[in-house]
Amino acid sequence: MTRVLPHPLITAALVLMWLLLTRFSLGHLLLGSVIAVLAGLALGRIESQAPRIRSWSALFRLLGRVALDIVRSNAAVAWLILTGGRRGTRRSGFVLVPLRLRDPVPLALLAIILTATPGTAWLEHDSEAGTLLLHVFDLIDEEEWSVLIRDRYETLLLEAFA
Repeated sequence: MTRVLPHPLITAALVLMWLLLTRFSLGHLLLGSVIAVLAGLALGRIESQAPRIRSWSALFRLLGRVALDIVRSNAAVAWLILTGGRRGTRRSGFVLVPLRLRDPVPLALLAIILTATPGTAWLEHDSEAGTLLLHVFDLIDEEEWSVLIRDRYETLLLEAFA
């Protein structure tokens, strides 16, 4: 089964996405399935092994935390833009964050989380030094951002992936 469908969840998600973007018919179901299977096979060739998830509960906690943080960050960034912030004291800046993560899958998830959260952007990852360069829209305390990323996201990602 893994030779035909090396990534069955991704294949199913691609078929579902295809049907959501087009309209449901037998032809679209077949075409979407063929494209999804081919994409799954291509990903199987590129990726040496599928990620091993150790704790699904940690992933679900992370999902809830990220959803809440995105809503909060949207409100905070909108407030800063609409009101001008703290009367001209707002400054953006760069933060160098040390990371314990080394596996590419959790690192990619962390990149998605930080980039999807308004007010932050993942700029660069130095795999040798294990550091992340992050841009923050309203930078008050650099150490606070390092602690936030380590305690809020990285800990759950380390718990979720072996």
